[in-house]
Amino acid sequence: MKKHILLIASLVCFFSTAQTKDTVKVYKIEAVTVNGKKALVERKVDRLVYNVQNSMLSQGSSGTEVLAGTPLLQVDENKGLLSIAGKNGVSVMVNDRILNLSGSELINYLRNLRSENILKIEVITTPPAKYEAQGNSGIINIVLKKNQNLGWNGYLNTNYIQKTYAAFNSVAGVNYQNEKIKASVKVQGYDGDKRSVENYKINGQNSSISRDERRDMNDGLGLNANFDYSLTKNSNIGLVYDISKGHSNMDINSKQNYFTNNTPTLQTDTDSKHRSAFTSQMLNLYFDQKLGEHKLSLGANYYGNLPDTEVNFTTRNIANNSTQVVRNLSSVDYKIYSGQADLTLNFKKIQLETGAKYSQFSNNSNIRYFNFTNGDYIIDPARSNLFDYKEKNYAAYLSASKDLGDKWSVKAGLRYEYTQTNGFSPTTQSQSENNYGKFFPTAYLSYKVNDNNQFSVNYSRRINRPYFRALDPFRWYSNPNTYYSGNPSLQPSFNHNIELNYIFKNKFSANLYYQRTTNNFDQITSLTGIDLISTFENYYNQDNYGINLNYTDIFFKIWESNISTSFSYNETQITKFNAVPKNGQSFYYSINNTLQLNKAKTFMLFVNYWQNLPSRDGYTAVRNRASLDAGVKMSFVGKTLQVNLSVSDIFKQSGYKGDMYFTDNTQSFNNYWDARRMTLSITYNFGNQKIKSNTRAVNFEEKNRAQ
Repeated sequence: MKKHILLIASLVCFFSTAQTKDTVKVYKIEAVTVNGKKALVERKVDRLVYNVQNSMLSQGSSGTEVLAGTPLLQVDENKGLLSIAGKNGVSVMVNDRILNLSGSELINYLRNLRSENILKIEVITTPPAKYEAQGNSGIINIVLKKNQNLGWNGYLNTNYIQKTYAAFNSVAGVNYQNEKIKASVKVQGYDGDKRSVENYKINGQNSSISRDERRDMNDGLGLNANFDYSLTKNSNIGLVYDISKGHSNMDINSKQNYFTNNTPTLQTDTDSKHRSAFTSQMLNLYFDQKLGEHKLSLGANYYGNLPDTEVNFTTRNIANNSTQVVRNLSSVDYKIYSGQADLTLNFKKIQLETGAKYSQFSNNSNIRYFNFTNGDYIIDPARSNLFDYKEKNYAAYLSASKDLGDKWSVKAGLRYEYTQTNGFSPTTQSQSENNYGKFFPTAYLSYKVNDNNQFSVNYSRRINRPYFRALDPFRWYSNPNTYYSGNPSLQPSFNHNIELNYIFKNKFSANLYYQRTTNNFDQITSLTGIDLISTFENYYNQDNYGINLNYTDIFFKIWESNISTSFSYNETQITKFNAVPKNGQSFYYSINNTLQLNKAKTFMLFVNYWQNLPSRDGYTAVRNRASLDAGVKMSFVGKTLQVNLSVSDIFKQSGYKGDMYFTDNTQSFNNYWDARRMTLSITYNFGNQKIKSNTRAVNFEEKNRAQ
């Protein structure tokens, strides 16, 4: 391989000095040489790398399809979830900068990301000290291809999605680059409805049975602008601005039956109309300076969100046909500021990374509850609330990495974070404060036996802080007897992660892990009389053992397959409340297949299937879930026009069913969120297609907690 590369380099150097027509031929020889082609899957000291450019998914695929075919990753578009096997959640980066999206916003972004622009996907199961210690999740880093030529290009993409109701989303973008400037502008819009059915049952001395049929109606417009300017060949500044406005509306019909010792006590029927308008803005400023082999990066971030919600519901007592009319108004103001500095020092024998970060959060909410009495809405002070929450985080880190010869690599780091929180309710005059500082170590060791076998072992300690809504004590009522409430006394949880990784021939990988989590928090639902209350509490510790296996390969040059399986066993210790631990196992597997149907690689077929067998976790037992997806991808006009047609959850198997166990009751759920759908996607690319989007996400991980 080295001989081939040296020969090509010599030919290029020789012929580049001669001004003849043969120069063109030399570059053609260089372009078709494939001796240095990277493997489809690679293992580095702290991450697994999936080289998308070598995959059949590199043409005509969406970002979600690429991620679903990446080892260790699980994508659930229906629930808006992206996860690493064995982890509860994940953060997403683009070119080593955090992408500040979550849920449906993240899924929509990934759907509109073209596989032609993706170089590789890095799966970081135990994030190094450089990254936030927040969350039990790992990190996915999407590395985009570098700009190759000067000029401009653009694209238009539109999607038609048919579920119970029709939905549309479209995006248009333009990218430009010259010697100094990289710029891109993207405009997107969406409008779609979704049907959801949620059944919930509590069976005990006090019992209830409820059924919610919901129509979600979401629409919005968004603008994203990126600008990067090269001050010198070694320094650049830039900004990212994002604004979105829209509505998140719901119409809900809820039927509830209450029982005491199996005797009916109340039956109600509630019609609710939720109308919520939001405006969110994000501004990121950055400066990068190369100092020889070293690099200094500075960044400042702002995020603001102003959701304004009005809920009107009418509850009818079936027995006497009496009604109760209620209006619930909420105004919430989220603000996040952060600033950071990162320094990378590349010495001959060792690489050092160090930096510091400051973050400030604020959440001010005003919840008002009105009863409709004698033709007028009268406020109920006992059910209304003001809440102010402030949080400050200070962080600093240092990490070092080194190659010990050709076989061994080592990396270690230490991060310190100090947190100050203050929650105050003027309504109840209650206040909660919490100040704490913690160290978060990370360590990695990798051993390459030979070209076919590689081992690594990783360790990290992390923290999971509650998100804003889990801390806010205000009550969200869905009817006069049912409400959700946050808990300002909620504490963070901590976890230790240990992993042993193995990769064989860059095709088969195994990941064996152990995780210990303490002071875990989650949502608890209880029934007192006819009052159904959901809130958050710290109430359990957990030990989790698991193994993930993956095999990725290309057969006969036309069939790429990714086979994954994940098995875990957990033991839960209940420290509070009357939940009954359900220690047990979970088993997941997926098979993703892409077949190339013609030599021009313009017509492809994909068939994917995943299944979660019945599992137990914490105090919950979940039943079998699965999904079969299939579709075709077609390219026309020199691959500038792409048409994809797919059907998801063909047999309607992805419903979420299970039971939760307590000493005095059993709670059951049976939910389906309109997962079966047909999607038609059309993308047209114009301009110089060698130019890649100036997509630059910034390190602003705190925004994910503003939920």
